[in-house]
Amino acid sequence: MKIEADSTMAFPRAVCFSTYRDRLPELVPHLPNVTAIDVLEREELGDKRTRLLNQWRAVSDIPAVAKAFIKPEMLSWLDHAEWNEGAWTCDWRIETGFFKDRIQCRGHNQFVDEGDRCTLRIRGDLHIDLKGLPGVPRLLAGKAGAAVEKFVVTLLTPNLTSVSQGVEAFLRTKA
Repeated sequence: MKIEADSTMAFPRAVCFSTYRDRLPELVPHLPNVTAIDVLEREELGDKRTRLLNQWRAVSDIPAVAKAFIKPEMLSWLDHAEWNEGAWTCDWRIETGFFKDRIQCRGHNQFVDEGDRCTLRIRGDLHIDLKGLPGVPRLLAGKAGAAVEKFVVTLLTPNLTSVSQGVEAFLRTKA
């Protein structure tokens, strides 16, 4: 399933990029459904590249079809990201708090310069395989997989776009 989200921030690209990359935990008060973001690892790679590992925690309504195997405490994910300030991009991979071996989610963010504004273009892919999962009847695996895939995209996409709004709100408090 494709993940696509664009958002525009009323600040220059360099400010938006560095705030998103370097101050993510400070944005939590401005992010609906996100209760915490913790930076677990940070590595400066040179050539204006930075590798980050962040853990996100969220709250959300779990669809009935998924409640049997997704518990509220599982609504967290690891965000593996490589930021490239030279290209104004971020390549990322999400590792969910549930079905880590069955969910693949990765993408690419591009920060587009628009003078005193910046547009963030988020593109990604999500693939889920529930076949053979204990507790999921074989005949329902496809339907349950589609429901979980939709749930994960529904959980992630607003948080992806709300980060731009959080960056903008955070920067307004600092102006």
